[in-house]
Amino acid sequence: MLKNVRYQMGADPAGKLSRTFGVYDEESGLAQRGAFIINPDGVVVSAEVNHIDIGRNAEELLRKLQANIYKSGHPAEVCPANWHPGEKTMKPAPEFVGKAGEAYVQEEALKH
Repeated sequence: MLKNVRYQMGADPAGKLSRTFGVYDEESGLAQRGAFIINPDGVVVSAEVNHIDIGRNAEELLRKLQANIYKSGHPAEVCPANWHPGEKTMKPAPEFVGKAGEAYVQEEALKH
Protein backbone atom coordinates (compact mmCIF):
# COMPACT_ATOMS: atom_id res chain seq x y z
CA MET A 1 0.00 0.00 0.00
CA LEU A 2 1.21 3.50 -0.83
CA LYS A 3 1.26 5.83 2.12
CA ASN A 4 0.73 9.58 2.08
CA VAL A 5 -0.71 9.65 -1.44
CA ARG A 6 -3.00 12.70 -1.52
CA TYR A 7 -4.70 12.10 -4.84
CA GLN A 8 -6.84 9.35 -6.25
CA MET A 9 -5.15 6.58 -8.15
CA GLY A 10 -6.77 4.19 -10.58
CA ALA A 11 -6.11 0.55 -11.28
CA ASP A 12 -6.93 -1.70 -14.22
CA PRO A 13 -6.62 -5.25 -12.85
CA ALA A 14 -8.75 -6.79 -15.62
CA GLY A 15 -6.89 -4.91 -18.37
CA LYS A 16 -10.09 -3.41 -19.78
CA LEU A 17 -8.84 0.18 -19.99
CA SER A 18 -5.41 -0.80 -21.29
CA ARG A 19 -7.08 -2.91 -24.00
CA THR A 20 -9.29 0.07 -24.92
CA PHE A 21 -6.20 2.23 -25.43
CA GLY A 22 -4.34 -0.52 -27.27
CA VAL A 23 -1.48 -0.86 -24.80
CA TYR A 24 -2.30 -4.29 -23.34
CA ASP A 25 0.07 -7.12 -24.26
CA GLU A 26 -2.04 -10.28 -24.33
CA GLU A 27 1.00 -12.57 -24.33
CA SER A 28 2.55 -11.21 -21.13
CA GLY A 29 -0.68 -10.03 -19.51
CA LEU A 30 0.93 -6.64 -18.86
CA ALA A 31 0.24 -3.16 -20.16
CA GLN A 32 2.84 -1.02 -21.85
CA ARG A 33 3.58 2.32 -20.23
CA GLY A 34 0.91 4.62 -21.62
CA ALA A 35 0.09 8.22 -20.85
CA PHE A 36 -3.01 9.78 -22.39
CA ILE A 37 -4.44 13.28 -22.10
CA ILE A 38 -8.16 13.42 -22.76
CA ASN A 39 -9.87 16.79 -23.10
CA PRO A 40 -13.24 17.61 -21.48
CA ASP A 41 -14.99 16.63 -24.75
CA GLY A 42 -13.59 13.09 -24.42
CA VAL A 43 -11.07 13.50 -27.25
CA VAL A 44 -7.56 12.06 -26.84
CA VAL A 45 -5.31 15.08 -27.47
CA SER A 46 -2.02 13.47 -26.48
CA ALA A 47 -0.86 9.87 -26.37
CA GLU A 48 2.51 8.42 -25.46
CA VAL A 49 3.25 4.71 -25.29
CA ASN A 50 6.54 3.25 -24.11
CA HIS A 51 7.65 -0.34 -23.83
CA ILE A 52 7.01 -1.80 -20.38
CA ASP A 53 10.63 -1.31 -19.30
CA ILE A 54 10.81 2.38 -20.33
CA GLY A 55 9.48 4.92 -17.87
CA ARG A 56 7.52 8.07 -18.59
CA ASN A 57 8.65 11.63 -17.97
CA ALA A 58 6.24 13.31 -15.55
CA GLU A 59 7.62 16.79 -16.34
CA GLU A 60 7.00 16.28 -20.07
CA LEU A 61 3.51 14.93 -19.39
CA LEU A 62 2.76 18.03 -17.29
CA ARG A 63 4.14 20.28 -20.08
CA LYS A 64 1.85 18.58 -22.61
CA LEU A 65 -1.12 18.94 -20.26
CA GLN A 66 -0.37 22.66 -19.77
CA ALA A 67 -0.01 23.14 -23.55
CA ASN A 68 -3.37 21.46 -24.15
CA ILE A 69 -5.03 23.58 -21.49
CA TYR A 70 -3.55 26.72 -23.08
CA LYS A 71 -4.65 25.58 -26.56
CA SER A 72 -8.23 25.08 -25.40
CA GLY A 73 -8.48 28.83 -24.84
CA HIS A 74 -6.31 29.85 -27.82
CA PRO A 75 -7.34 27.61 -30.74
CA ALA A 76 -5.63 29.77 -33.42
CA GLU A 77 -2.18 29.28 -31.85
CA VAL A 78 0.29 26.41 -31.65
CA CYS A 79 2.69 25.59 -28.84
CA PRO A 80 6.13 24.79 -30.26
CA ALA A 81 8.32 21.96 -28.98
CA ASN A 82 9.52 22.53 -25.43
CA TRP A 83 6.91 25.28 -24.90
CA HIS A 84 6.10 26.12 -21.28
CA PRO A 85 3.37 28.38 -19.87
CA GLY A 86 4.21 32.05 -20.35
CA GLU A 87 6.41 31.45 -23.39
CA LYS A 88 5.60 32.61 -26.92
CA THR A 89 3.29 30.61 -29.15
CA MET A 90 2.94 30.72 -32.92
CA LYS A 91 0.18 31.22 -35.47
CA PRO A 92 0.26 28.29 -37.93
CA ALA A 93 1.00 29.10 -41.56
CA PRO A 94 1.80 26.93 -44.61
CA GLU A 95 5.28 28.43 -44.96
CA PHE A 96 6.21 27.15 -41.49
CA VAL A 97 5.57 23.47 -42.29
CA GLY A 98 8.76 21.61 -41.40
CA LYS A 99 10.39 24.86 -40.29
CA ALA A 100 8.60 25.68 -37.05
CA GLY A 101 11.85 26.27 -35.16
CA GLU A 102 13.12 28.66 -37.82
CA ALA A 103 9.75 30.42 -38.00
CA TYR A 104 9.74 30.93 -34.24
CA VAL A 105 13.22 32.48 -34.35
CA GLN A 106 12.25 34.72 -37.30
CA GLU A 107 9.05 35.80 -35.55
CA GLU A 108 11.03 36.74 -32.45
CA ALA A 109 13.64 38.63 -34.51
CA LEU A 110 10.89 40.69 -36.20
CA LYS A 111 9.61 41.80 -32.79
CA HIS A 112 12.97 43.30 -31.76
